[in-house]
Amino acid sequence: MTDRALAGCLLVATPVIGDPNFDRTVVLLLDHGDDGALGLVLNRPTDVDVGGSLPQWAPLASDPAVVFVGGPVEQAAAIGLGRPAPGSHDPGDRPWSPIPLATDGPGPLATLDLGADPGPDPRLEEVRVFVGYSGWGAGQLEAELDQEAWLVVPALGADLWSDRPDDLWRIVLRRQQGSTAWLSLYPSDPSGN
Repeated sequence: MTDRALAGCLLVATPVIGDPNFDRTVVLLLDHGDDGALGLVLNRPTDVDVGGSLPQWAPLASDPAVVFVGGPVEQAAAIGLGRPAPGSHDPGDRPWSPIPLATDGPGPLATLDLGADPGPDPRLEEVRVFVGYSGWGAGQLEAELDQEAWLVVPALGADLWSDRPDDLWRIVLRRQQGSTAWLSLYPSDPSGN
């Protein structure tokens, strides 16, 4: 496996995931290699407004402008993800750093220095703020993939900035080919059928 082999792809939890932290989640992989993987859950919004906790970033926050739960690891830490404006590949003295991805599916991405002021021209189009992240040790994600706990699918830019995060699991599954799309119809509680 090469460094960042799946970085930029989505992990979509299947019904066999078995971990309530990841039930019906869509995870954007930011890094993936021999040492493990790191990602952010894209569809777990909280009720906490970005403006209440990080008012300097609120004008750039995509709708819904709330903090998201990025995963069960380090939930005391905040991670900012931004979409650089076209032509702004070099951040210069701006408060963000580009993320190298193995695929350009979601478009250019950057991590943000949330402690900094974005300034009057941050050269960012959209921002999402996450608490915590999703992490896997060496070989752990591969084992979960072998167990079919996750589907690996291409990411679209719209997935990251969706104004309907609660529907994202179904949206991503519905656009897949063949019987994979049928998973979008899987009931929340199969025992009720």
